[in-house]
Amino acid sequence: MTKIIFEFDAGKLAECKKTLEVFKPSQPFQRCINMMSRNSLLLFLCFFSIDSLMAYESMFEQTPVGEIKIIGLPERIALEAKSSGPYFQSDNGLFRKLFRYISSNDVSMTTPVEADINPGKMRFFVGAKDRIKNIASTKEVEVRKIAPLKVVAIGVRGSYSIKRFMENKQKLTEWLAKEKKYEVAGDAYAVYWDGPFVLGFFKRSEVHVPIKLRETKPKADQ
Repeated sequence: MTKIIFEFDAGKLAECKKTLEVFKPSQPFQRCINMMSRNSLLLFLCFFSIDSLMAYESMFEQTPVGEIKIIGLPERIALEAKSSGPYFQSDNGLFRKLFRYISSNDVSMTTPVEADINPGKMRFFVGAKDRIKNIASTKEVEVRKIAPLKVVAIGVRGSYSIKRFMENKQKLTEWLAKEKKYEVAGDAYAVYWDGPFVLGFFKRSEVHVPIKLRETKPKADQ
């Protein structure tokens, strides 16, 4: 599946309109805004919400903001870089390692990317047309095959931070506590859809928790 980022669909336009209602810019920027018509400002915000003029292959569909749902992820080939510290430390260097790798191996960027929080890890994924390429692990990047996985996911809007990750992880924890069919099967991780040049209030992300069918113990004979 290919997602064309440079596209003004109804959903993106709605996001822009919502942002206009809550956006409180700094004083210097406010003067610029005062000189712009509402329509011009709407177009300005829409352009700043575009993360690229390119088309990226999406590995799966985005989870709608605020929605919790169970999704099945197919087998994937991951390119993983690791850090000795937490993911949200000031400069973990993970993106640079992965970007150097895909650039030197002529591997296309895909969305989204995944991140383990502590210790910090980041994963890019190899798209369909690049799976036939002979790519190998290096001292900075490990090539991994990830088995099909079932997760419970929540869609998130806003800047990427440990606070936002933990808040939404807690929502999933509470949801699973009430769920009778599934139980936790692994650590929560972050899923990031947008690059660093997208304004914070437009960024889309998710929190995923791996799950499995809840084991039921047979009742003891009476």
